[in-house]
Amino acid sequence: MNGSSFSASVRLRPVKLEDSDLLFEWINNRDLVVMNAPFRPISETEHKKWFEGISLRKDVSFFMIEDSDSGLAIGSCQLTNIHDIHRSAELQIRIGRFDFQNKGAGSAAVRLLVDHGFHTLKLHRIMLHVFSTNLRAIHVYQKAGFKQEGLLREAAFIEGRWLDVLIFGLLRTERS
Repeated sequence: MNGSSFSASVRLRPVKLEDSDLLFEWINNRDLVVMNAPFRPISETEHKKWFEGISLRKDVSFFMIEDSDSGLAIGSCQLTNIHDIHRSAELQIRIGRFDFQNKGAGSAAVRLLVDHGFHTLKLHRIMLHVFSTNLRAIHVYQKAGFKQEGLLREAAFIEGRWLDVLIFGLLRTERS
């Protein structure tokens, strides 16, 4: 999957065993995690169990985001809770390398993942949750065509404060 029409040129590729260490590093980086979840250190044992189990799940489509020019893994993204009957899924993304943030890589990866969901998986709907304070992510999702569908007031307790969680959705018919 190639994202050549965006300011950042990225591609999505399946996760490999060699990616485990990088994913472990990112999940233990407080600055990355608090953008979309409460932070708590993850042990190597917990991570290994998660990593071994993720590839066995039938309701997850998980990718690494690679910079097309350098071949560097710069993030990860996934469609989770894939539901065969409702043909829906939830989108999650993390740009793990700070030097690739704010350069279009997230936007390009979201568009590629949405295309994968609608065209390959034949989904009807993709949704996501985002903290109301994560303005950069909200902009990326809106740019990709997602529409705000709801608000969960003070639904997350992050770094000592309550945050609202926004729900965004995108229907296949809204995508070109």
